[in-house]
Amino acid sequence: MEATTAAKRTFQIRSDTLQRFLAFGGLIILIIVFSLASPYFLTSENMGGILLATAVNGVLALGVTFVIINGGIDLSVGTVMTFSAVMTAQVMIVWQQPVLVGIAAGLLTGALCGTLNGLMVTKMKIPPFVATLGMLYITKGLSLVVAQLKPIYFNDAPIFNQVAMSSVLGSIVPALDPVKNVVLVFFVAALVAAFILGKTVLGRYTFALGSNTEATRLSGVNVDRWQTAVFMLCGLFAGLAGVVIASRLNSAQPALGAGYELDAIAAAVIGGTSLSGGEGSILGTIIGALFIATLANGLRVLGVQQEWQIVVTGTVLVLAVFLDRFLKQRSR
Repeated sequence: MEATTAAKRTFQIRSDTLQRFLAFGGLIILIIVFSLASPYFLTSENMGGILLATAVNGVLALGVTFVIINGGIDLSVGTVMTFSAVMTAQVMIVWQQPVLVGIAAGLLTGALCGTLNGLMVTKMKIPPFVATLGMLYITKGLSLVVAQLKPIYFNDAPIFNQVAMSSVLGSIVPALDPVKNVVLVFFVAALVAAFILGKTVLGRYTFALGSNTEATRLSGVNVDRWQTAVFMLCGLFAGLAGVVIASRLNSAQPALGAGYELDAIAAAVIGGTSLSGGEGSILGTIIGALFIATLANGLRVLGVQQEWQIVVTGTVLVLAVFLDRFLKQRSR
């Protein structure tokens, strides 16, 4: 029995690694195919554009990864991101507060929304799908109410746009100018997320709750507290994404956000995070986010219509979920 259990764990570890390897291999294949198909794909400007597109979705996907590993789902991250961007603009432009105060407001807004999601799931016993769907509509409406149905521009705070769109690396190495600061923000956030998931108590309980919630509860762990903390962390990353997208666009667009949650979930799943919970990695999510951005960019460069781009992305997501299910069945 012990030998069988050990064999299953070994295969499970290998299946997780295999899924990440396949996602990375798919990313390399995409780059090769699109490079051969178009001379405009493998240019420094276009590569910078791919990284820029990856940044916002990637930050959202980092937070979603924690929730999915925990055995839940968060459909509200896109509109929470928008609401955080609007609150950043409200504090910074309408209330005339310093840039750092505005950034802090955006982060706190995201964390608060995430905490409310967690409380609805743990205290009100609302399924994560329904709770976060409700938060999606709440934050979507609040964004429009606070912004009074119109964008808020950061023209009075030009330094805010430079936070994301200037290039520290470019000032050191001119060839790296297409790599904007927003990309660095994403990778620093990924390092922080990887540390939390792999080296902290929150990370360990995230995996434990996703693998077997009841067993974790019986071992004396305060399940409600840690599940709420996971949703709060997801909201915090959504708040960071809101600050990043506001800085990148130099405005807070209250109607933006719907659909971002699907790309974030897709990035996590393609990178090997199991929708069944208990499995996933930050590295895999980074690969998944790069995969989606590269796929969308390559299809756009080739002149593929947007509606077909959506079809292709959906097909890739279905195949990724199928692969996850197939590997899980093999491990049993």
